Amino acid sequence: MNDRFLRACRGESVDRTPIWVMRQAGRYLPEYRKIREGHTMLQAVSTPDLAAEITLQPIRRFGFDAAILFSDLTVPFTPMGAPFDIKEGVGPVVEHPIRTKADVDGLSAFEPREGLSFVMETIRILKRELKVPLIGFTGCPFTLASYMIEGGPSKEHKRTRALMYSEPQLWHSLIGLLADVVASYLEAQIEAGVDAIQLFDSWIGVIDEASYREFLLPHMRLIFERVKLAGVPAIHFGTGTSALLPVMQEAGGDVIGVDWRISLTEAAAKLRPTPLQGNLDPAVLITNPDLIERRAKVILEQGLALPGHIFNLGHGIYPDTPLENVQRLVETVQQTVSVG
Repeated sequence: MNDRFLRACRGESVDRTPIWVMRQAGRYLPEYRKIREGHTMLQAVSTPDLAAEITLQPIRRFGFDAAILFSDLTVPFTPMGAPFDIKEGVGPVVEHPIRTKADVDGLSAFEPREGLSFVMETIRILKRELKVPLIGFTGCPFTLASYMIEGGPSKEHKRTRALMYSEPQLWHSLIGLLADVVASYLEAQIEAGVDAIQLFDSWIGVIDEASYREFLLPHMRLIFERVKLAGVPAIHFGTGTSALLPVMQEAGGDVIGVDWRISLTEAAAKLRPTPLQGNLDPAVLITNPDLIERRAKVILEQGLALPGHIFNLGHGIYPDTPLENVQRLVETVQQTVSVG
């Protein structure tokens, strides 16, 4: 197996910086758009043969150093008792948003090996095919709670923040349940065969550090403590997190993911020495190949000073990203020799 990604996660020496990109299996690929014809997003993620094929597509085309399971953050919702749909062009939409204690009491933990058995089967299929590490994932409790409370994607997450501030006991009940579900789900993915996991906190940048400490830190620590026992690298990633990186590191994770709003050098100065992942602005990939190469080399140079570096974007790849630009990025990274 090509183990550069895993070695970089552990802070070990590599001959070059490994690369994968968030949402690398998705709408920018023509083969993805073709295979999705006639299938809803939920059908695609819950059909193991289909989800496995979609996971493999970017590995075949670009030769990334890691694959990430094709799934969605919100798949635990239905077995928890919060039915939802993934609407094209919108995202996950929850049928009955969380508003009251009765709503929270209506949710429950579940056995992921049963409630999400299709995910485990997808992992087992992929482990027979892949020659690179497979990354499993799910969302962090704050991001999952935001979808549940808002009812779907939100720009301001005001209902989420209002409930967090005004009803702390209810908030901790919900986040505690989600933390248990997240940890159990990741443990099941690891048991099924994933080589690393990533926790996505897509919306965490809307809160401040003091609120993170009060409303999330104990729950996040619980997740990472449980996952650590399983012995695979854990990546902790969020967006808009320049002011939250130190407390996120306190929460846990072997690798801290960095978005594009702060340089790797600045991020490293805020943290205890640790491998970092990131952090090209995905908008750079819709510019031109020469600019992509220049910007990538700056990040690669910054990464040389780190205990470990995994090249990635600062968030997911955009659907209108030209394929030739992705190819240029991969070639730039893979042709640049690392030292140490």
